[in-house]
This record gives sequence, structure tokens and C-alpha cells, in this order.
Amino acid sequence: MGNSCVEEQDFGQYNELSVIPQFESSIIYIEATEEIINLATSAAFYTQDFDFNPFSENVFADRVVDGVITYELVNTTSKPLQIILEFLDEADTILDTETFFIDETPSAVLKRDVAYGNTGKSLDIITNTSKIRVTANNLGDTSSISSQQEPLIVLKSSGKFSVRIK
Repeated sequence: MGNSCVEEQDFGQYNELSVIPQFESSIIYIEATEEIINLATSAAFYTQDFDFNPFSENVFADRVVDGVITYELVNTTSKPLQIILEFLDEADTILDTETFFIDETPSAVLKRDVAYGNTGKSLDIITNTSKIRVTANNLGDTSSISSQQEPLIVLKSSGKFSVRIK
């Protein structure tokens, strides 16, 4: 007959467990052709409000720890452009603004990471956002045409956030 030794189990460790997965999702994707830009009667060739409530949902807002929104702009038009994103709350108060200037083609892809939480802007901006307003302005003329095939401006954004599960 052999001896065995069993250590007493401590199931209280569950209370000390912290689960913080990262969630990633696209946020906005917009493109506009150079033809649309040339047809605009003012510098602002695009303005749109997007209802955006995922950030303010309690399951996210009460548990988000930090995150990053990544923006990527590509401009193959013959125009220098300004893109403005405004984060608004339910009362249409502007909580934050990101402004981008991108040169006419040939220009490099413009990429920007904006951090929220301990290493960046306030998480309150994210958790109180219910609408995102996008305005695109032509800083050039309305007659030139790029030599690129199908010239356009493309704006993409995505978010990666850490959310405490327990």
C-alpha cells in the first residue's frame, strides 16, 4: 500500500481572476470618387452623421479598459483633402475631433492610431459617443482629374478595445 498526499484545493482563486479579452471591429468605411468631389458646389463634398451606439452600451461602457482606434486614408485624386471626424454625444455635443490633411496623389497612405484609456485620451469620449460626424473638404480645385485609374478617397477606421469580462 502506497502513501498519497493531496494538497487542499483553493477555489477562491476564481475571485482573483481577471479576464480582459480584446475585441476588434471596423467602425467606418467611406469612399468618394474624384467625379463626386468635382461636382460639389462647396468645399465640403461629403458630410454625414452616423448613429453609433456600441460604445455607449452598458456591456461595453461599464467594462472597457482601454483601446485604440486606427484610421487609414488613401487619396488617389488630384486634390488635397481635409477629413474631419467628430465624436458626438446624445445631445450632439462634440466630445472629440480628429482632423486629417492628405495630399493629392501621389501621396502615402495616411495612418493614425488614437489611444484611449491610461495611455491616451479619456475613455469618457468613447463611452459617451452616440454619433460620429464625418466631413470631407476639397482643398483644391473642382476641375483637375488624376491620372490614376478610378481616382478616389478612401477612409477606413477600426477599433481594438480591451473589455473586462470579470
